[in-house]
Amino acid sequence: MKCFFWYVIRRNFAPTFFLNASQNQKIMKIGVDAMGGDFAPRAVVAGAISATEHLPTESQIVLVGREQIIKTLLQEYSYAGTQIEVVHAEEVVEMSEHPTKALSQKPNSSIGIGFKLLKDRKLDIFCGAGNTGAMHVGALFSIGAIEGVLRPCIAGFVPQLGGQHAVMLDIGANADCKPEVLAQFGEIGSIFARHTFGIESPRVALMNIGEEEQKGSLAAQAAYQILKTNKKINFIGNIEGSEVFTGAADVIITDGFTGNVVFKLGESLYDIATKRGLKDGFFDKTNYEAIGGSPIVGVNGNVMIAHGKSTALAIQSMVSWAVRQVEANAYQKIAQAFN
Repeated sequence: MKCFFWYVIRRNFAPTFFLNASQNQKIMKIGVDAMGGDFAPRAVVAGAISATEHLPTESQIVLVGREQIIKTLLQEYSYAGTQIEVVHAEEVVEMSEHPTKALSQKPNSSIGIGFKLLKDRKLDIFCGAGNTGAMHVGALFSIGAIEGVLRPCIAGFVPQLGGQHAVMLDIGANADCKPEVLAQFGEIGSIFARHTFGIESPRVALMNIGEEEQKGSLAAQAAYQILKTNKKINFIGNIEGSEVFTGAADVIITDGFTGNVVFKLGESLYDIATKRGLKDGFFDKTNYEAIGGSPIVGVNGNVMIAHGKSTALAIQSMVSWAVRQVEANAYQKIAQAFN
């Protein structure tokens, strides 16, 4: 199947975090749930192997899952490198399972073991394309929310016509948000964008149905009033749906319901363009495989969630962005700001 093919993505950034182990310095370890996703474990293993071709020598991908199955696939793909480590986890949290119940009943699942490794600082980041709810709950139960953060959220990278990306949050973790939560997303998103993309003063905008501050729901109107008085951020006002891809803002704030709808609508542009035979660099960036994952922001560690339908290409992309996430160290910057 196409999803099992190996793909290669050339990245424009060179990871600098990795240090020589012989000098007793830290090696980046990227944990990946090998059993998570519709096409796991084959697509995950294939994507991980492709990702190693672009990682510095002093780095490792840690595949968490059923050891024998993973090792059989590594042999099938004739992988003989040293950058993939396997940690055994007998159980699997299925897509349809209730997140909280599954994690409590399956402590030895690939998600459960992955988060234990992350909590023990044996991983620098944990990524997975499995049960999204279990990944989110696992993050909250293991590493926990940063003190002072009201609601950790999922951040999406939205491609812009100018070639850069904007950060949209929330894109699914919190369907309903109080004004103070939306306002805090602005501060969290600003710190995240500053350290992930190197933007000195990220422009923060609130998703709304009009530019005027009195427009929108009661929650949006109240959030606007909080945001405009926050001197820690560069709040530029409301942003409408027509400006999501135009480079009008670096951080786009919205509730998880609206954010998820808008984000997935954006992802559909690639499929529409492909079906109509259109080839365009911007549309290519709306393909979910180009990024591969979305970080959970506001927790005490690095966590990245991928699409359940992730292909080998998506997994490879996720690993590349995971490297960037660890290098940015954004979660510690957020913790410092709130503490």
